[in-house]
Amino acid sequence: MLIKTLPVGHLGTNCYVVTDEQTLNCAVIDPGEESNTILDYIESNHLHCKLILLTHGHFDHVGAVYAVAEETGAVTYMNKKDDARYAGNPFMAFRLPENGRFYDEGDVVELDSLRFEVFATPGHTPGGVSLRCQDALFTGDTLFCGSCGRTDFPGGDMDEELKSLKKLCLLEGDYEVYPGHMDQTTLERERQFNYYCRMAMDM
Repeated sequence: MLIKTLPVGHLGTNCYVVTDEQTLNCAVIDPGEESNTILDYIESNHLHCKLILLTHGHFDHVGAVYAVAEETGAVTYMNKKDDARYAGNPFMAFRLPENGRFYDEGDVVELDSLRFEVFATPGHTPGGVSLRCQDALFTGDTLFCGSCGRTDFPGGDMDEELKSLKKLCLLEGDYEVYPGHMDQTTLERERQFNYYCRMAMDM
């Protein structure tokens, strides 16, 4: 498994391209903006984008979805609660493309050797999810290095955020954590030093 981080847009959203190195099929996680940057990386490395996986529906994580999907034919997945047709708040203006699919807690999306397990992690948004693939954990705006996603936007809920952090912290073992913004970290580091994770574990 090869993971490429592409910071995109004026908010520096981390878009991840996760590739099966044997087949060169890949999944794009959170193509927030700059579709040309994402597509150039895919083309220059001779990759075949099959999936677009969204951690949540905020604009800075979904802005390039339609362009990437149209160019590659990839199928887009997201949680239904963040789709504009069901969310019921102005911060959720994104609608899943026609060939898209909804996923939720316990679902698994497979692409060759890549197996993305879905964890519902609401709090930053009602439909936030985190994705586990091998030793990597893609946490969107739920868990950051030393922090967590803000909950003061419409649909945010700090109690739900803490429950989600606790769910992640209770996963067995350690993982490389790939957040929606800022630097990569590890789950064990966050268990030990992240104030919000420690608060969540005490609940």
